[in-house]
Amino acid sequence: MTESPTTAAETPMARSPRLDATDLALIAAFAALIAVCSYLAAIPIGGAGVPLTLQGFALLLTGALLGPLRGTAAVVLYLILGIAGLPVFAGHAAGPGVFVGVTAGYLWSFPLMVLVVGLLVKYVLRGRRTNPLLVFAACVVGVVINHVGGIIGMAVVLRVGLLEAAAFDAPYWIGDFIKAAVAAVVASQVHRAFPKLLARRA
Repeated sequence: MTESPTTAAETPMARSPRLDATDLALIAAFAALIAVCSYLAAIPIGGAGVPLTLQGFALLLTGALLGPLRGTAAVVLYLILGIAGLPVFAGHAAGPGVFVGVTAGYLWSFPLMVLVVGLLVKYVLRGRRTNPLLVFAACVVGVVINHVGGIIGMAVVLRVGLLEAAAFDAPYWIGDFIKAAVAAVVASQVHRAFPKLLARRA
């Protein structure tokens, strides 16, 4: 029995890997970018001493450029490297103990933050992802997720109320909005130059 043209055309796609070599290279590159940005401008501010870094910029850019699957994979790879002992977290920290420290809530929120930004940019914005204002709006959602996670984490670790934890977190909002704006401009220009970047299966 001969195979129908439709079946023959679908078979290679069905057998193809979800992530190809290009996807894996992008995941590794953006995991490295997040790690590098965690070192840059690592200045402790606020009552809880959580360091201010460029990590938020890298995370937002990762979600906006790689989309939900590859973006989340890059963040998970970054976190695994830190758990394994590589000093990729802010302040050259490493190890599983960081995930129960004062910054734990921020770290735990990273995958969800990037996943949501990736979903919004890829599936909600679609052809409008070259608009920096719309990409900025998607990034702001990611910033909110990150801060909510950070506030909850500080409240648990420091054994304080949510309002007090929110006061510790407050100094970081303006900086993160600036990072979101820069990430939106960069991402929108990249999507303008490479319109099929998120057209991939990932």
